[in-house]
Amino acid sequence: MPLHRSHHSSLESSSAGGVRRPLLRAAVSVGTAGLVGLALVQPAAANSGDQARPSHANRAAAPVRYVALGDSYSSGLGIPDEVEPNCGRSDSNYPSLVAEALLAVSVTDVTCAGADTSHMAGPQDSAPPQLDALRPDTTLVTLGIGGNDLGLQEVGTRCVLVAYLDPNGSPCKTSYTLLDTDEIRSRINTTAPKIDAILQEIHARSPQAKVLLVGYPAIMPDDGSACRDAIPFAAGDFAWFRDKEKELNSMLSQQASVYGATFVNTYSPSVGHDACKAEGVRWIEPKETPEAAGFHPNAAGHRSMAAEVLARINP
Repeated sequence: MPLHRSHHSSLESSSAGGVRRPLLRAAVSVGTAGLVGLALVQPAAANSGDQARPSHANRAAAPVRYVALGDSYSSGLGIPDEVEPNCGRSDSNYPSLVAEALLAVSVTDVTCAGADTSHMAGPQDSAPPQLDALRPDTTLVTLGIGGNDLGLQEVGTRCVLVAYLDPNGSPCKTSYTLLDTDEIRSRINTTAPKIDAILQEIHARSPQAKVLLVGYPAIMPDDGSACRDAIPFAAGDFAWFRDKEKELNSMLSQQASVYGATFVNTYSPSVGHDACKAEGVRWIEPKETPEAAGFHPNAAGHRSMAAEVLARINP
């Protein structure tokens, strides 16, 4: 059963046995020095950033009964303070900030690191299906999902490993586009109908709810530049990874428009705050630190994502 709370209490969390697998975790070593820990599901630091905490001025007029669904980019993996270790869920993730700003009368946050589309209708280890958190009286749903369906853990790991073969080229891109194929594009196409099915099920279970499909923020520099000292990809693979993320966001936007959901573009506001930027500027951490998960939004990133969600609720 989903847990609910009033807006005065701390966010409730559902229990789930076993440690959740991050969306993209690749720790590789070079000689005696450890390489970047790439993790599209690792901690996100509480950098100051330049995004203010969402204001209560964004609150909705009608009582809000909110359910948050999604993977580690929604759970806030690694951001202090962690309230659900099994799912890497932070009390400073964007669902928490949105709930606070809207003064939600009930909140059920079942976001979980490592979740893919199969975990919406099916269990994730001992965690129940995320869609089970929905109720007929739910008025707001956010959904952030799709990255794990692309196998980004595998992609990031491969990009690090093959970078040694051609550090100035794009060997990772080459490895995924052999024989005139585009393996990542194929995975995106395969994920699209799964997103459709989830959106339809959300509407069926919570017919009165406003549904927001939240996209992924900019991980790599939007101009295609490289920062090999921070992220050990080959120089040409930075732009390729950027393009694949944009294709994923484009697919999510298209599915949202077809199935009556609102797409939340978190990419555009985060341009210039990618993982290559300096501490205090970046909203994505390039490696795991005590404050953040590698390749994941830090606290400033989640404040930005919350602001975009709130802007689409109260345009």
